[in-house]
Amino acid sequence: MSMSLGNTFEPPTPQAPAPKQRPLACVELIATVALALSTLIAVTVVSIGIARADVFGARADAGTAPLAVALFIGVLLSAMGGLTALMASDGARRD
Repeated sequence: MSMSLGNTFEPPTPQAPAPKQRPLACVELIATVALALSTLIAVTVVSIGIARADVFGARADAGTAPLAVALFIGVLLSAMGGLTALMASDGARRD
């Protein structure tokens, strides 16, 4: 008896179940908490750096140009972020 491999029937292999998707609200909540935590850490680090550098306790005759430049850059970056947020909102509601 010869065995031919021409027309053999193989049952379909069972597929693995699709990965369970998290609800969008859960993902957004995790992202918001992570952003808030990283912002808190950044503020703490900057505050410690300012306290150690003693920038605000410096003498008045020591030249305030570096502080003025740093404040200008901070205000400029804040303004750019605000402008970006305003331009990003196109007014259309996405449901």
